[in-house]
Amino acid sequence: MSDLTSTRGERTQAEILKAAHRQFLERGYHGTSMRDIAREAGIALGGIYNHFASKEDIFLAVFIEHHPYRDVLPAMNAAQGETIEAFVRDAAAQMLDALGESQDFLNLTFIELVEFKGQHIPQLFESIFPQILEFAQRMVEGQGELRSVPLPILVRAFIGLFISYYMTETLIGRQLPDEMQRNALDHFVDIYLHGILKDSINTGETPVGEWQGVTNLDSL
Repeated sequence: MSDLTSTRGERTQAEILKAAHRQFLERGYHGTSMRDIAREAGIALGGIYNHFASKEDIFLAVFIEHHPYRDVLPAMNAAQGETIEAFVRDAAAQMLDALGESQDFLNLTFIELVEFKGQHIPQLFESIFPQILEFAQRMVEGQGELRSVPLPILVRAFIGLFISYYMTETLIGRQLPDEMQRNALDHFVDIYLHGILKDSINTGETPVGEWQGVTNLDSL
């Protein structure tokens, strides 16, 4: 009987999250009420509180469940390439393909940033940090010499640059003139790998190897 109850409870929780996801995308967080979610989920309003303490708890569960990191980070870590350049090119392509499968990613992120000021992002980051470390290690292991840039910055720059590529492609890609679209991804990869200056500059920053021992957020 307990297994049956557990299964029924899991199904109800899944229905609540499914309904909330639709409502949040359509109405935004503040425009959605617990009553709206209950009505769409087909349960009594009081039934929601058997599973979630508040509407914010529901949003956090939706945000984490529908965030594309579950697909994006494994795709990045599955990238192939014997050299750093080949690995980065493949990782960028894999990342963008995975993001393309998550059409509601930007909507949920904007809700998080605008309506919550990003307060839930640290919780999300804690859950994905081990896979980010794995990606960083893969980058270090590639054949090629990295500049003396701290590895956390290299990874942050990679994620930031190609998220920005995805966002501009999604939001304004069709409005861009042809010269801003032609081979754009290749140019983004080249900028990430080589910068925009013809001559390399040795900035004297922390060598990459000094970050390889980082294993938790407090060490950053």
